[in-house]
Amino acid sequence: MIVIHHNPACGTSRNVLRLIEASGTGHVVINYLDTGWTRAQLLGLFAAAGLTPRTALRETKSPAAELGLLEAGVSEETILEAMLEHPVLVNRPIVCSPRGVRLCRPSETVLELLEALPPGPVYKEDGELLIDERGERVG
Repeated sequence: MIVIHHNPACGTSRNVLRLIEASGTGHVVINYLDTGWTRAQLLGLFAAAGLTPRTALRETKSPAAELGLLEAGVSEETILEAMLEHPVLVNRPIVCSPRGVRLCRPSETVLELLEALPPGPVYKEDGELLIDERGERVG
C-alpha cells in the first residue's frame, strides 16, 4: 500500500499519482490541503524522508516569503509551526511506501518506491517520456 500526500493543483503531484495508479499498486490519496497536518505526522514524515522543515518548505507558489520564512535565521520550529497553520507550505508530493518515504520531486522519484514499474509508454503532463513502450525507465 502506498500513501500519497497530494495536491491536485500541482502538476508534479498529478504526475506522481498517475505513475502510482498506472503501476497497479494499491494506494491512498490524502489531500493535505483539505486535511491539514499534525505536528507528529509532519515530524514522522520528515524523519522518514530525511527532511527538515526547511528542506521541505515550498518556497514558490506559497506564502513562505510573505511570512518571512525565507529570511536567514528563521528556526526550524518557526517553519514547522507555519506549516501546521498553512499546509500549502509543505512541498509535495510526499509518498510513503514499503520501500521508503520520499518527497517526490521530480515526479520520477516515485519510481524508486514502486514494487513494479507501470507498463509503458508513460509520459509526464509536459510530454516527457518516463517509461518506454518496453516498460523500461528512460533517462
